[in-house]
Amino acid sequence: MTLKEFLSQNDRFAANSGCLLEEIGDGYARATLQVTKEHLNAGGVCQGGAYFTLADIAIAAVMNSHGQLTFGIENNIVYVKSAKAGDRLTAIATEVMNHHKLPYVDVRITNQQGELCCIVTGIGYRKQASLPVDELV
Repeated sequence: MTLKEFLSQNDRFAANSGCLLEEIGDGYARATLQVTKEHLNAGGVCQGGAYFTLADIAIAAVMNSHGQLTFGIENNIVYVKSAKAGDRLTAIATEVMNHHKLPYVDVRITNQQGELCCIVTGIGYRKQASLPVDELV
C-alpha cells in the first residue's frame, strides 16, 4: 500500500468531504476539492472548514512522507478570496522544515483560475511509530 492509498482510504472525513489527494512527492503534496452546495456557508461561499480539510489532507501527506506517523499540532489559516459552488480548489503543500520532531508545512489553496484563496501553515508532531505502507511516494 502506498502512502497516497493509506491516507485516501483512512482519512474518512477528508474523503467524505470530497477532498482528493492527487499527488505526493518529496516534501510536496497536491489535493483538490470540487466545491458543491454542501460546502457553502450561510453567506453562500465556501465554508472555512472545507478549506481547512483540503489543506489538512495535503499537510498530512507531506508530514507523513518520511515514513513516521506524524500528527498536526498547530495550524494557522488565512482566507483571502471566497470560493463558490462550481469552483475547483487545489491545495499545494510544501515542506518548509523537515524537523525530526516538529515538521513545518506551508499550503497555498487556489481556484481554477489560479487565484489565491487561502493560506495555511501547519506544525506537526512526529511519533517514533512507522507507517504501515510499502511505498511513501
